[in-house]
Amino acid sequence: MATPRFYCPIPLPLNETIALPDNVAHHASRALRLREGDEIVLFDGKQGQYHAELRFMNGKAMAAIKYFNAQEHELKGKITLVQGLPSGDKMDWIIEKASELGVQHLIPIQAERSVLNLTGNRLEKRQDHWEKVAISAGEQCGRNRILQIEPLQTLARFVSNHPQLDHKLLCHPEGGTDLATYLKAQADAKEICLIIGPEGGWSDRELDLLKKNGACQITYGSRVLRTETAGLALTAACSALMNWV
Repeated sequence: MATPRFYCPIPLPLNETIALPDNVAHHASRALRLREGDEIVLFDGKQGQYHAELRFMNGKAMAAIKYFNAQEHELKGKITLVQGLPSGDKMDWIIEKASELGVQHLIPIQAERSVLNLTGNRLEKRQDHWEKVAISAGEQCGRNRILQIEPLQTLARFVSNHPQLDHKLLCHPEGGTDLATYLKAQADAKEICLIIGPEGGWSDRELDLLKKNGACQITYGSRVLRTETAGLALTAACSALMNWV
């Protein structure tokens, strides 16, 4: 069994025993049923990970921090995934798998053709849920940096707030530059932004906005990929073709 890992965004001083946050303590002692002396790994999302021993004092879960391991498991380049909001709970799947594949930054878009429409308290709860999915995925896959998820936003807001993003690739099934051909010409690129539409695709107005702001339309294979498949498939392809794995 792999050593349990926990995201713990608090100071983690070496050779000291600290109280674990309530959610981490509950997960370790109740959900995983870990016992006194079990080895655990803590990471704060900033750098590396800390190896510790689980302790219990007056019923409180503690961690005796032993040593620091600076090893990271990030891609050599940065991938940002701009994802049109899908229906149901498909975003959970996208976040989980994007984290496993090494995506650093995910920007959910309330597209004109998104079936799901999130506002108010419902949006706040869903955003909080997405953050928890990203944390859980990071704990499971061995990454020491949590996938960063921006607040849900319109495409216009994304374009306005992120003019600096290079290599914005608009993934479209109806023609464009082949992905491998594009990446071959950009061998020195350090960052890629993949733009994926919702189930109904981008509207003509949204497509025009993206192209006017530097997005390059690309294709990947001869088949039409679902919205929850496209970003993940392209992330894996980009990582392999750019030798970022």
